[in-house]
Amino acid sequence: MAVLPIITLPDPVLRKISDPVERVDDAVVKLMDDMLETMYAAPGVGLAAIQVGVPKRIVVLDTAEDGAPPQPIAMANPELVALGSKTRVHEEGCLSIPDVRVDIERPETVTVSYLDRNGKAQELEANGLLATAIQHELDHLDGQLIIDFLSRLKRDIIIRKFKKQSREARD
Repeated sequence: MAVLPIITLPDPVLRKISDPVERVDDAVVKLMDDMLETMYAAPGVGLAAIQVGVPKRIVVLDTAEDGAPPQPIAMANPELVALGSKTRVHEEGCLSIPDVRVDIERPETVTVSYLDRNGKAQELEANGLLATAIQHELDHLDGQLIIDFLSRLKRDIIIRKFKKQSREARD
């Protein structure tokens, strides 16, 4: 397994819509494993393949509490099949937008269908942090970021800050 570089704003790759996985093969499983290692090293609770430069519909998650045993979930071609009627507001961060936190209101529960690391169809009902993390990572697969939930003014300020940091890093 390997820790992969995480793409950050303002890289336009983050806005790409990811392609479906044709089949879960050894290369996909290796990518899932590398993504989990990358996510744990960051540290984070979720990571989409596009965040490591691979425009495939793959996400990994682990919302286990600190000190609890890991509970990794790897999903290929995840799709939301049901959203709960109640919502919750959660302060979300993103490994691709370091040091930015955004309060986002999302459904409190979701049901997601996906292919697991063995290529087997699965369905998962999730609530709380896991439901939020699933929705966040699925947004990445469609080129959406947490800053898209902000006003245009706040979003533009954050984008300008990251563009400036990117220019300074190159100089």
